[in-house]
Amino acid sequence: MKIDWKRKLTSRKLWVSIAGFVAGLVIIFGGTQETADKITGAIMSGAAVVGYVLGEGLADGGNKGSGTDE
Repeated sequence: MKIDWKRKLTSRKLWVSIAGFVAGLVIIFGGTQETADKITGAIMSGAAVVGYVLGEGLADGGNKGSGTDE
């Protein structure tokens, strides 16, 4: 069974789940809510970058050989 990593890494559900899990761990191990919020924000920002980069890479790959250079 082959895993489609590009689709998995661009899944908003995956990143929200990871952010929630990490925020919960921060609170459990004595971190403050403010720290958990900052870490969650950083994870979601990273997810946006990953999604953009993969999306642009797929779009560029789809345009390869189309004769346009944008």
